[in-house]
Amino acid sequence: MSSPSKRREMDLMKLMMSDYKVEMVNDGMQEFFVDFHGPNESLYQGGVWRVRVELPDAYPYKSPSIGFINKIYHPNVDEMSGSVCLDVINQTWSPMFDLVNVFEVFLPQLLLYPNPSDPLNGEAAALMMRDRPAYEQKVKEYCQKYAKPRDEGASSEEKSSEEELSEDEYDSSDEQVVGKPDP
Repeated sequence: MSSPSKRREMDLMKLMMSDYKVEMVNDGMQEFFVDFHGPNESLYQGGVWRVRVELPDAYPYKSPSIGFINKIYHPNVDEMSGSVCLDVINQTWSPMFDLVNVFEVFLPQLLLYPNPSDPLNGEAAALMMRDRPAYEQKVKEYCQKYAKPRDEGASSEEKSSEEELSEDEYDSSDEQVVGKPDP
């Protein structure tokens, strides 16, 4: 590898060829979104999250910035910002790692083995330690509400606004004109 930009291109192509849906933000290769599927045999199985990836100029010598766009209930993911607390990305990153490692190893491991003793979401960590069944139920609720596969059509927010629109259209129709017209 002669330069970080060649490595960035190669890692991004490798990620795209690994059957991940990758959507570039600009013409550059520094910021993009990846559709990440919850790992099998986990509470997150069946969920699909849109993950924002930003590659620093010094990538692969400096770690990528990773964040969940749609909400996820997890002790090591900030519920509001989507930031991820993961040592291998934040502190122990090595140029030996690549983007495929992030999506095939690091993020699945994070979801399979949450660490409530180093939380970004204190509520999730406390619930996990205090009442595991309630924690698991909340994870599943978040998956149902926020992590639907995008190819099923519009997101739940879009569906509800479309339903409201169609109800409004029905209500504003001329089928029920009551009373006499104004003179």
